[in-house]
Amino acid sequence: MSCKIPPAVQNYIDLVKSGSPRACPEQHALVERIERIFSAEPLYVDETKLSKYLSLAKYFPFGRLLPWEEFLTALWLCTYDAKGFPRFKTCFCMVGRGAGKDGLIGFVGFCMVSPYNKVPHYNIDICANNEEQAVTPVRDIAEVLETPRLERKLKKYYYHTKELVQGRTNKGVIKGRTNNPKGRDGMRSGMVVFNEVHQFENYDNITVFVTGQGKVAEPRVGIFTSNGEVSDGPLEDYLERGRRILFDGEEDGGFLPFICCLENKDQVHDPANWTMANPSLAYMPHLQKEIEDEYAAWLLNPEENTSFITKRMGVRAGKKELAVTDYEKVKATNRPLPDLTGWSCTVGIDYAELTDWAAVNLHFRQGAQRYDINHAWICRDAKTLPKIKAPWRAWVEAGHCTFVEDVSIHPRLLAGYIQQAAAKYNILGLAMDKFRWTMMSEALKEIGFDANDKNRVHLVRPSDIMQLDPVVQDCFDRGLFCWGDNPALRWAVNNTKRVRSAQRQGVDTGNFIYAKIEWRSRKTDPWMALVASMTIEDKLGDGGRGAAPMIEAFTF
Repeated sequence: MSCKIPPAVQNYIDLVKSGSPRACPEQHALVERIERIFSAEPLYVDETKLSKYLSLAKYFPFGRLLPWEEFLTALWLCTYDAKGFPRFKTCFCMVGRGAGKDGLIGFVGFCMVSPYNKVPHYNIDICANNEEQAVTPVRDIAEVLETPRLERKLKKYYYHTKELVQGRTNKGVIKGRTNNPKGRDGMRSGMVVFNEVHQFENYDNITVFVTGQGKVAEPRVGIFTSNGEVSDGPLEDYLERGRRILFDGEEDGGFLPFICCLENKDQVHDPANWTMANPSLAYMPHLQKEIEDEYAAWLLNPEENTSFITKRMGVRAGKKELAVTDYEKVKATNRPLPDLTGWSCTVGIDYAELTDWAAVNLHFRQGAQRYDINHAWICRDAKTLPKIKAPWRAWVEAGHCTFVEDVSIHPRLLAGYIQQAAAKYNILGLAMDKFRWTMMSEALKEIGFDANDKNRVHLVRPSDIMQLDPVVQDCFDRGLFCWGDNPALRWAVNNTKRVRSAQRQGVDTGNFIYAKIEWRSRKTDPWMALVASMTIEDKLGDGGRGAAPMIEAFTF
């Protein structure tokens, strides 16, 4: 049984297929998928309600919705499955900055508390990382309600204060909320909208709001954002899920992936491509001019002005003076590791504080290709632990990290891990920071690593990292790193910045060392352990298999 595609949806489909304005591959895949869904599934579109919703746009400064906004409104708010449930419960919308996300969020909220939505007490919670992002859509609605020519008419249907908007008929309330999950249990949200989810580092707030749904009919979730720089957060998961749906045929489960972005940074040099990231651009000449100016500024200093390419064009790109490498190159390390049993390797350790984090890295190579096995330990008493928003608990459950239920991370925990590795791999040498050796020396001596043995132990100096940095850059640029699926290691890389070493006589030597981007909530230990292991990778030669040496076992 099929359902006729409503004009609001068909119009956008036709525009994408026409190629004018230009749309990205994700949009082409989406409209093709929507056509298949309408031809194969017993859907119902409430066109009467859709028409009424769309008529409300006249009260807003923009006057009417753009084609892509009508497309989303029709699918998300007015399309139902055979059982009468919303066909698309979750709308994931990633568009370039300036496309009008806040305006669309405000409009949707305005519709859902209007008399046209017959679901009583349909509350809309707009959740964001900061108050400004949370309340801006609410303020947009308040400004509409306070328009002199509209105020008298609209006050019959809406009530508002500085903090909320309420529909007088269905009693639904629109409210902005900041990212603090405490005290949110028991809420009765009909719709939850997460604004600028690229700033979310974990699912804490998302989980609280979404799991509170179900008490109100027709629950919906909106995820609106531009691209951003937070790695291994919810945005990355939503993007990957959306692309699996669009390109791999994965069942959508009610997830509507509306993704707009360039395919790569090189496309930015053709202004005709900019609509691939921002579907509003063709209708906003003033925005076109603004982006032209930003593009010119970006060309002068792309390393420092990454927000243009990331937030305007939807392509992640870290600052070379800030990030170790581009986000996409870090992501490319997520490839399956081969069976490395019997291979030669070097070991790197990062052990900065007894009561914080520590990490061990096993580094292998085969020709130019590098393989790394990385493990981290997290102390329960780490003072920075409450400030870390990354999903470290999930990493512990997955086996990437070990949570130490003790007042400190005992050196023998790391030594034990290395000793077990020595039974499986041929360890040719160990490297760690020169100034941290004393904390590990006794435990490492027990398993055969003595600093007096220069062939077995290397104490890393800043000059070693300066010499290594070009090799690291080459490995990222050529895709020579393979780390398996280790999100903790990728997170640590993205927490690290390259900084220029000391200049001599005012002349830049061109050498780099590594440092934390922000010390309170970000950790670099897994990455720095890998760096340490690479400072002695010359011991591996071309790498590959070797006989594992015998190291006497010890017990704790």
